[in-house]
Amino acid sequence: MTATLSASRETPPAVSARPRRKRGRAGQRTRTFYLFVGPWIAGFVLLTLFPLGYAFWMSLTNTDGLSPNWSYVGFDNYVRVFQDSQTIASLGRTGIFMLATVPTGVAAGLAMAVMLNRDFRGRTLFRALFYLPAVVPGVAAALTFKIIFDKNAGAANALVGAAGGEPISWLADPYTRFVLILMILWGVGGSMIISLAALQDVPRELLEAAKVDGAGPVYSFFKITLPILSPIIFFQVVTGVIGSLQVFVPSLLLAPVNGAAAVTAVPEGNYLFMVHVYAEYFAKSHFGYASALLWVLFLFVLLITGIVFKIGNRTVFYGGVDPTERKEG
Repeated sequence: MTATLSASRETPPAVSARPRRKRGRAGQRTRTFYLFVGPWIAGFVLLTLFPLGYAFWMSLTNTDGLSPNWSYVGFDNYVRVFQDSQTIASLGRTGIFMLATVPTGVAAGLAMAVMLNRDFRGRTLFRALFYLPAVVPGVAAALTFKIIFDKNAGAANALVGAAGGEPISWLADPYTRFVLILMILWGVGGSMIISLAALQDVPRELLEAAKVDGAGPVYSFFKITLPILSPIIFFQVVTGVIGSLQVFVPSLLLAPVNGAAAVTAVPEGNYLFMVHVYAEYFAKSHFGYASALLWVLFLFVLLITGIVFKIGNRTVFYGGVDPTERKEG
């Protein structure tokens, strides 16, 4: 009896030691986790969160970024955004540019992917050639298009002259917007590669079963292939919308002059919202107003992306789930 009691008294210390070891290992894993994610957290705070907060504070002032004489103006800059006709016009041009490039780019990339997914001689070469423009730096592409569409010595006007036409000022209104859209669509090879990779994951047995049932290639594409590709198409639409609303460098490089004065010489057709923001910042030194413009752009991007997601909830198939049968979260 005495031995049993003494054994029972010695048991609790042994049992209580296990939770301590577990807590020690859990604490070590927690410290290791924060050690690895610490640099990212620091970078996010210093390079993203702090600049966002500083830009918002700046949007509430009339600072020019250089002079110490500034004052707090509250939300006057935001009210001015909706009263500035140039701002509204540039935002409208950006929306039209988005509607012209995103659907066309996604559809063209998908069409090229379907074409290059077939088995024919030289398929690899054509894939490389179509994808090559997507890896050309944006500055090089803009300068190349500027040379091609030069009024006096460009290849485009050489073809027009050979056909008996008069030289066209491609880099001036009203044609310059079409040059910009064409340059953006020239890099559609990136969309093609994504769609091509998705096409190769379409189950062959589904297509073969549809063929046995008498379905033609067009019916199989729209009823089988396209629903399976819908998440990939949705991804391209979302990223394309966000990217097109922030286009800036191509518009600036297609201006008739180079250097810092280019922002004041951008034709009206290519005077997009981000070009307007750049002009307010560096040509007019309206740092407070330009910061408000960027926050308005952020809200606009958020709104458009939300609309795209709302449409995607009813049109995108995830893992074979029909969006019309998906429960609303």
